[in-house]
Amino acid sequence: MNDATLQLLLQLAVATPLAGGLILAFGNLLPKRVCKLIAFVGFLVPLLVALHLWWAYAAAPKTSGYAFLSVTDLGLSRAVGIALKLGLNGISLPLFVMAALVGFAAGVSALNSGAERLKQYLMLLLVMHGGLLGVFASVDIFFFYFFHEFALIPTFIMVGLWGGRDRTYAAMKMTIYLTVGAMLSLAGLIAIYTKSGAASFDLINLRLALAGDGALLASLQHHFFGLLLFGFGILVSLWPFHTWAPLGYGAAPTAVSMLHAGVLKKFGLYGLVQIALPLLPLGAQDWSQWLVWLALANIVIIGLVTMAQRDLKQMISYGSVMHVGYGFLGVATLTTLGAGGAVLFMVAHGLSVALLFLLGQEVLVRTGTFDLTQMGGLVKRAPVLAAFFSAAMLASIGLPGFAGFWGELTIFLSLWTISKTVTALALLGVVISAVYGLRAVAKIFFGEETELHAKYAAAHPTADLSWSARLPALVLLAALFFLGFWPKALTTPLNATLGEIYPAIEAAVKVVATQ
Repeated sequence: MNDATLQLLLQLAVATPLAGGLILAFGNLLPKRVCKLIAFVGFLVPLLVALHLWWAYAAAPKTSGYAFLSVTDLGLSRAVGIALKLGLNGISLPLFVMAALVGFAAGVSALNSGAERLKQYLMLLLVMHGGLLGVFASVDIFFFYFFHEFALIPTFIMVGLWGGRDRTYAAMKMTIYLTVGAMLSLAGLIAIYTKSGAASFDLINLRLALAGDGALLASLQHHFFGLLLFGFGILVSLWPFHTWAPLGYGAAPTAVSMLHAGVLKKFGLYGLVQIALPLLPLGAQDWSQWLVWLALANIVIIGLVTMAQRDLKQMISYGSVMHVGYGFLGVATLTTLGAGGAVLFMVAHGLSVALLFLLGQEVLVRTGTFDLTQMGGLVKRAPVLAAFFSAAMLASIGLPGFAGFWGELTIFLSLWTISKTVTALALLGVVISAVYGLRAVAKIFFGEETELHAKYAAAHPTADLSWSARLPALVLLAALFFLGFWPKALTTPLNATLGEIYPAIEAAVKVVATQ
């Protein structure tokens, strides 16, 4: 395919779920079967396009490091320097593909969820999915932020309307925390644009404007990076601003938990790697030590809290918050290796946590509870579910053979060159993950069946994992295996982009260190 066709495909991937959501919003007379078909297409098309663009990326022509670059003038470019510019580089490509994979899995799960007001549920989920794809495809930082907010609004609505226990409180707390985080990050982005002197909001022009002699003063970088760090940090659940996440994921419907914890929460880490570090290297240097200790708090303190959980969904939720500490540690190293590890980690974390939320719901269907103390012996009735859940938990821990291994290994290697003490503390997270993860597998699937579980199983007989649930689980697990055995599929484009952007960051940091 020529470059123009590939550009159209990227636009199609973002537009299809949004168009599907629009059709469902106004298609009051559409039968339920047609609505489900439209939604399925809205989730399937981005996946097929993302896989094709991934395949075509290496040979595609690049403009300033971006492939499939297209510009749509919405009439705002002359007035305020804003245009819808879509494209993928080696940093955004892996996350765009991950978003498409998780979005498809969450969509299939939603189609088979039996949720009330299913048409409205699917409509909001499609809008959320389109916004997520737009985040990673945007080159203009205004639309990078706009698509995030576009995806966030359906999240609040879906938690409030279709959520479980404490859904109203969870939705309000998420709204407050994430609004504060979004406002801080927006202030940081506007400040960078204002002081850069760039003619537009697009990232290519901003990098050119701030390169070399155009770099911002160290004092400005300090304040701007602080705004982005804490704004993005709240959105990613950096300790101690994390309490909204376990509550929100515990209350959210399964598909929303999959999309938010798996994809939307990567917005902040992605923003630090793609925007904050390249544009504000001296500011990053000022905040790096603070970020290290906050990230370690995610890993150790929240890890211990995760070990104490007796509710399966809360355990998965806290485990998700715990593991983002690794991504922040990769950012805090201010190195090419650490940034690459953070991107690999984000992809693996998105796939594995989405899979765990999906399978956790299947455990609930067969036991009637998330209470781990009331479970046991499920392997006898659901051996396939046991195999999938065990594999998902091992992938979350970072076992070799799964995608997470490469992200964590790369982050540990980058940390080792900076501080052996920090590396040792970070490694505690692997032990903590193994303890709570393997203990959960043992409690759910092995041992004697509890009396309460036996009574529920007799009253609600269910078969093993159905094919409607196996399909999304297989998609996610296959991606984890593929990247675990062939990480080069991501590292080749990633290394090329980092090699262009990050040497200047490391050089700036070294200059400061020698002064």
